[in-house]
Amino acid sequence: MAVFVALGAFLMTLAGGWTAQRVTDRRHLVLGLAGGLMLGVVGLDLLPEALHAARREVFGVPAALLLFVAGFLLAHLVERTLAARQAAHGGAEGHNHRAPEVGLTAAAAMVGHSAMDGVAIGAAFQVGSGMGTAVALAVIAHDFADGFNTFTITSLYGNARRRAIAMLVADACAPLVGALSTAFFHIPEAVLGGYLGLFAGVLLYLAAAEILPEAHHEHPARSTLLCTVAGAAFIWLVVGLSGG
Repeated sequence: MAVFVALGAFLMTLAGGWTAQRVTDRRHLVLGLAGGLMLGVVGLDLLPEALHAARREVFGVPAALLLFVAGFLLAHLVERTLAARQAAHGGAEGHNHRAPEVGLTAAAAMVGHSAMDGVAIGAAFQVGSGMGTAVALAVIAHDFADGFNTFTITSLYGNARRRAIAMLVADACAPLVGALSTAFFHIPEAVLGGYLGLFAGVLLYLAAAEILPEAHHEHPARSTLLCTVAGAAFIWLVVGLSGG
């Protein structure tokens, strides 16, 4: 049953990526929406789950929040390192010269997160069909945003369309793999919480430092801002309908 439900996540992820491809003539709106979706996922979905799962504190601060900051700094370090390496090899470091490796790394993180979504579906169905259905609905609903963001962020960093599609397909398949894996192992809740905190920090960096500035660089329009707000509101709606 868990694998069957994960097929819905597979299709929804592909639908999100297909939508991102079809609206390339409105690139600023796509990026504005992607930034809002990522902001909503971080603040309304990932961080609350991370804090709930990883209750341990380190020197007075929740471990999940420490890993959240670490994820943000890690993403910044990786991008700066790759950009400096590109500049050293004759590439111009600037607004339109991002390291493609950063996009692939970010997309790979999205794939890993989608695999964890599949694990969540499988684990929930082990608890009971009611719990499994609730988790599955939440995962399927936000996998549209995952597919949309995976294709968008891979393309944003200058990767060829075929690479973006390959990462999209990998992201779509990941929930199936994750759901299947629950038949063989179980991830401790504290470890899952730490992972969610780290991943949230990476996503926030990409949204705030890369995607949203790019969205408003050439088209600082009200419509772009509205798309960002709509993206965050959509995640709020998904979280609310899924019961948090």
